[in-house]
Formats: sequence, C-alpha cells, structure tokens
Amino acid sequence: MHELATTQNLVKICEDAAAREGFRRVVEIHLSIGAMTGIIPQALEEFFPYVSGDTVCEGARIVSKILPVRVECPTCGYSGEAEGFECPRCGGGIRLTQGREFFVDSLAVE
Repeated sequence: MHELATTQNLVKICEDAAAREGFRRVVEIHLSIGAMTGIIPQALEEFFPYVSGDTVCEGARIVSKILPVRVECPTCGYSGEAEGFECPRCGGGIRLTQGREFFVDSLAVE
C-alpha cells in the first residue's frame, strides 16, 4: 500500500516544480523505477487519478521505465545483470549498483 503515499509524494513534487518553474499543467510524468523497489507501476497509475484531482497533475499520464537489477563483483570484475545473490560468473559476493532507484526522469508540461 506504499504506492498511495508514493503517488501523493509524486503529485507534491510536481506541484512544487510548477510553483518554481511557472507551468500550469503536467501532461506526462516519466518515472524510473528500480526492479527491487517493490513499487508496482500499475498501482501508481490506479491511485493517481484519486490524488491528482484539482492539481497541476489532473489528467496527466504516468510513463514508467523499470530499471533492472545490476551488480558488480569485486572478485572477478563482472558488471551486469544478476538474478541471485552471487556473481553469475565466479560465484563470489556481489555489490548492487542498480535496482533500488525511484525518481522522476522528466515532466511534459504546458
């Protein structure tokens, strides 16, 4: 259910940007969502009409891009995608480099 609070924060970000930049309406919100965030894009889209009414976001469309999990291995130098908690090349420990992000890439505004 954290998508409701996330959606409310997203609208606040857009409202703050509108006050700062002077635009009247958000047409599209482009998001990057890491695969490990637990955020479900469809849930954001479902809550969005309810929290965006009477704001600069009313009627806007959310466009989500899922960022895959990427890792680095300090043992063998592997860098890329992984499905488990071990390096797919050497079986060593890995460090997460991508997959926990959540941010607004861009806004299309009027």
